[in-house]
Amino acid sequence: MLMTVYSCGLRRIEVCQLKVSDIDSQRMVIRVTHGKGGVDRDVPLSPALLETLREYWRWMRPKTWLFPGTEKGWRADKPITAKMIWAAAGYAAKKAGITKNVSPHLLRHSYATHQLEAGMDLKTLQVLLGHGDLETTSRYLHLSNKHLHAVSSPLERIGMKPAAAVPRSRRLRKPE
Repeated sequence: MLMTVYSCGLRRIEVCQLKVSDIDSQRMVIRVTHGKGGVDRDVPLSPALLETLREYWRWMRPKTWLFPGTEKGWRADKPITAKMIWAAAGYAAKKAGITKNVSPHLLRHSYATHQLEAGMDLKTLQVLLGHGDLETTSRYLHLSNKHLHAVSSPLERIGMKPAAAVPRSRRLRKPE
Protein backbone atom coordinates (compact mmCIF):
# COMPACT_ATOMS: atom_id res chain seq x y z
CA MET A 1 0.00 0.00 0.00
CA LEU A 2 2.76 2.46 0.94
CA MET A 3 4.76 1.43 -2.12
CA THR A 4 1.73 2.37 -4.20
CA VAL A 5 1.51 5.79 -2.53
CA TYR A 6 5.20 6.50 -3.17
CA SER A 7 5.55 4.83 -6.58
CA CYS A 8 2.57 6.69 -8.04
CA GLY A 9 2.45 9.85 -5.93
CA LEU A 10 -1.14 9.16 -4.91
CA ARG A 11 -3.21 10.85 -2.23
CA ARG A 12 -4.40 8.70 0.70
CA ILE A 13 -8.02 8.76 -0.45
CA GLU A 14 -6.98 7.78 -3.98
CA VAL A 15 -5.20 4.70 -2.63
CA CYS A 16 -8.24 3.85 -0.50
CA GLN A 17 -10.50 3.99 -3.56
CA LEU A 18 -8.28 1.84 -5.83
CA LYS A 19 -10.01 -1.20 -7.25
CA VAL A 20 -8.35 -4.33 -8.51
CA SER A 21 -9.70 -3.43 -11.96
CA ASP A 22 -7.80 -0.10 -11.85
CA ILE A 23 -4.49 -1.94 -12.30
CA ASP A 24 -3.87 -2.13 -16.05
CA SER A 25 -0.80 -4.31 -16.55
CA GLN A 26 -1.24 -4.29 -20.33
CA ARG A 27 -0.81 -0.52 -20.55
CA MET A 28 1.35 -0.37 -17.37
CA VAL A 29 -0.84 2.28 -15.74
CA ILE A 30 -3.02 2.62 -12.67
CA ARG A 31 -6.34 4.32 -13.33
CA VAL A 32 -7.16 6.86 -10.61
CA THR A 33 -10.89 7.53 -10.71
CA HIS A 34 -12.55 10.43 -8.98
CA GLY A 35 -9.34 12.01 -7.75
CA LYS A 36 -9.45 15.39 -6.05
CA GLY A 37 -11.97 17.58 -7.86
CA GLY A 38 -13.52 14.47 -9.44
CA VAL A 39 -10.77 14.28 -12.07
CA ASP A 40 -9.69 10.89 -13.43
CA ARG A 41 -6.11 10.25 -14.50
CA ASP A 42 -3.69 7.48 -15.37
CA VAL A 43 -0.37 7.18 -13.55
CA PRO A 44 2.55 4.99 -14.65
CA LEU A 45 2.76 1.53 -13.07
CA SER A 46 6.37 0.58 -12.45
CA PRO A 47 7.38 -3.03 -13.13
CA ALA A 48 8.63 -3.32 -9.52
CA LEU A 49 5.27 -2.16 -8.14
CA LEU A 50 3.40 -4.47 -10.50
CA GLU A 51 5.39 -7.45 -9.24
CA THR A 52 4.74 -6.44 -5.63
CA LEU A 53 1.02 -5.99 -6.30
CA ARG A 54 0.86 -9.39 -8.00
CA GLU A 55 2.48 -11.02 -4.97
CA TYR A 56 0.08 -9.13 -2.70
CA TRP A 57 -2.89 -10.27 -4.82
CA ARG A 58 -1.79 -13.93 -4.61
CA TRP A 59 -1.60 -13.57 -0.82
CA MET A 60 -4.74 -11.50 -0.07
CA ARG A 61 -6.97 -12.23 -3.10
CA PRO A 62 -8.83 -8.90 -2.91
CA LYS A 63 -12.12 -8.91 -4.81
CA THR A 64 -13.29 -5.38 -5.59
CA TRP A 65 -11.08 -3.05 -3.58
CA LEU A 66 -7.33 -3.41 -4.00
CA PHE A 67 -6.81 -2.67 -0.31
CA PRO A 68 -9.94 -3.93 1.46
CA GLY A 69 -11.01 -2.64 4.84
CA THR A 70 -12.45 -4.47 7.79
CA GLU A 71 -15.81 -4.77 9.45
CA LYS A 72 -16.05 -5.93 13.06
CA GLY A 73 -12.44 -7.07 12.93
CA TRP A 74 -12.87 -9.14 9.74
CA ARG A 75 -11.74 -8.31 6.23
CA ALA A 76 -14.66 -6.98 4.21
CA ASP A 77 -15.13 -6.05 0.56
CA LYS A 78 -15.11 -2.34 1.26
CA PRO A 79 -12.33 0.25 0.89
CA ILE A 80 -9.72 0.68 3.57
CA THR A 81 -9.93 3.93 5.55
CA ALA A 82 -7.48 6.78 5.09
CA LYS A 83 -6.69 6.46 8.81
CA MET A 84 -5.32 2.94 8.20
CA ILE A 85 -2.88 4.25 5.59
CA TRP A 86 -1.70 6.84 8.11
CA ALA A 87 -1.24 4.12 10.72
CA ALA A 88 0.66 1.91 8.24
CA ALA A 89 3.08 4.75 7.47
CA GLY A 90 3.74 5.30 11.18
CA TYR A 91 4.20 1.58 11.80
CA ALA A 92 6.60 1.18 8.85
CA ALA A 93 8.65 4.18 9.99
CA LYS A 94 8.91 2.79 13.51
CA LYS A 95 9.98 -0.65 12.20
CA ALA A 96 12.63 1.06 10.06
CA GLY A 97 13.98 2.97 13.06
CA ILE A 98 12.84 6.36 11.76
CA THR A 99 12.05 8.66 14.66
CA LYS A 100 10.59 11.56 12.66
CA ASN A 101 6.91 11.62 11.76
CA VAL A 102 6.29 9.83 8.47
CA SER A 103 2.96 10.34 6.77
CA PRO A 104 1.48 9.15 3.48
CA HIS A 105 1.59 12.77 2.32
CA LEU A 106 5.34 12.85 2.97
CA LEU A 107 5.63 9.93 0.53
CA ARG A 108 3.67 11.96 -2.05
CA HIS A 109 6.02 14.94 -1.56
CA SER A 110 9.02 12.60 -1.85
CA TYR A 111 7.62 11.21 -5.10
CA ALA A 112 7.35 14.74 -6.53
CA THR A 113 10.84 15.73 -5.44
CA HIS A 114 12.47 12.53 -6.65
CA GLN A 115 10.72 12.74 -10.04
CA LEU A 116 11.91 16.31 -10.51
CA GLU A 117 15.46 15.36 -9.50
CA ALA A 118 15.33 12.52 -12.04
CA GLY A 119 14.59 15.05 -14.79
CA MET A 120 10.79 15.05 -15.04
CA ASP A 121 9.39 18.37 -16.26
CA LEU A 122 6.95 20.31 -14.06
CA LYS A 123 3.99 20.04 -16.45
CA THR A 124 4.19 16.23 -16.53
CA LEU A 125 4.57 16.14 -12.76
CA GLN A 126 1.52 18.39 -12.41
CA VAL A 127 -0.58 16.00 -14.48
CA LEU A 128 0.65 12.90 -12.63
CA LEU A 129 -0.07 14.46 -9.23
CA GLY A 130 -3.53 15.52 -10.39
CA HIS A 131 -2.97 19.23 -9.73
CA GLY A 132 -5.03 21.92 -11.43
CA ASP A 133 -2.15 24.39 -11.64
CA LEU A 134 1.63 24.52 -11.47
CA GLU A 135 1.63 26.68 -8.33
CA THR A 136 0.21 23.77 -6.35
CA THR A 137 2.81 21.42 -7.81
CA SER A 138 5.66 23.80 -6.95
CA ARG A 139 4.74 23.58 -3.24
CA TYR A 140 5.61 19.88 -3.35
CA LEU A 141 9.16 20.37 -4.48
CA HIS A 142 11.94 20.11 -1.93
CA LEU A 143 15.22 19.77 -3.78
CA SER A 144 18.11 18.07 -2.05
CA ASN A 145 21.39 19.90 -1.49
CA LYS A 146 23.10 17.33 -3.72
CA HIS A 147 20.73 18.21 -6.56
CA LEU A 148 21.11 21.96 -6.01
CA HIS A 149 24.92 21.75 -6.02
CA ALA A 150 24.89 19.67 -9.21
CA VAL A 151 23.44 22.59 -11.14
CA SER A 152 26.09 24.54 -12.98
CA SER A 153 26.15 28.27 -13.56
CA PRO A 154 25.34 29.45 -17.08
CA LEU A 155 28.77 31.09 -16.99
CA GLU A 156 30.35 27.62 -16.92
CA ARG A 157 28.42 26.54 -20.01
CA ILE A 158 29.34 29.39 -22.37
CA GLY A 159 32.99 28.37 -22.64
CA MET A 160 34.81 31.49 -21.52
CA LYS A 161 38.61 31.59 -21.57
CA PRO A 162 40.35 31.34 -18.21
CA ALA A 163 41.07 34.75 -16.68
CA ALA A 164 44.84 34.24 -17.13
CA ALA A 165 44.39 33.90 -20.90
CA VAL A 166 42.51 37.17 -21.33
CA PRO A 167 44.70 40.09 -22.54
CA ARG A 168 44.80 43.04 -20.17
CA SER A 169 44.91 46.68 -21.07
CA ARG A 170 47.48 47.44 -18.41
CA ARG A 171 50.41 45.36 -17.35
CA LEU A 172 51.08 44.96 -13.72
CA ARG A 173 54.54 46.10 -12.74
CA LYS A 174 56.65 43.97 -10.55
CA PRO A 175 57.42 45.62 -7.26
CA GLU A 176 61.05 46.69 -7.07
